[in-house]
Amino acid sequence: MEKHFKEERTLVVIKPDGVQRSLVGEIIKRFEQVGLKLSAVKMMVPEPSFIEKHYTLDPNWMRLTGEKTIKGYLDKGLEPPSNDPIAISQKILDNLKKYVTSGPVIAMVWEGAHSVKIVRKLVGGTEPLTSDVGTIRGDYVLDSYQMGDVDGRSVRNLIHASGTIEEAEMEIKHWFLENELVDYRLIQEQILYDVNLDGILE
Repeated sequence: MEKHFKEERTLVVIKPDGVQRSLVGEIIKRFEQVGLKLSAVKMMVPEPSFIEKHYTLDPNWMRLTGEKTIKGYLDKGLEPPSNDPIAISQKILDNLKKYVTSGPVIAMVWEGAHSVKIVRKLVGGTEPLTSDVGTIRGDYVLDSYQMGDVDGRSVRNLIHASGTIEEAEMEIKHWFLENELVDYRLIQEQILYDVNLDGILE
């Protein structure tokens, strides 16, 4: 039997800059306010090998990320640092490992209808500079790809959020054991998902 939309789960990791800037509560509040349910949460300082595995769970990540980066440079009329997608992605991965292991992170699983797309919408685009006002990155970060490139580091964008349902499933298994995911009922789910809104006046 197919799962109901309300059972969709996604991974969110508040990166070290989000923790250091005391934005954990604000970020959690955004997801709670839209109606998502927190299914798991933990704080940890990840090892570089753990982060490398996270970003390479999809065997195509290196190629796709490199190609996207090259296209981004060319679209802006800039010369990419290399025409080899794998070489570019290796540099990106090295910077990500340094960034995400620099301090504690908060890993979370959020559950609810269309959770992957809803979280991505709330978080905003990967680059804070071009993220819309009202998104987490658009409201709380002033970093840019250009500044990251000049400084030779990753863009500090507060959060990692799964990009697809398939990606979320892989990432959740990487960050959490099955028994760390909690199944429970929130009262508000009756308002969000009950077909007839039965029971409000009972």
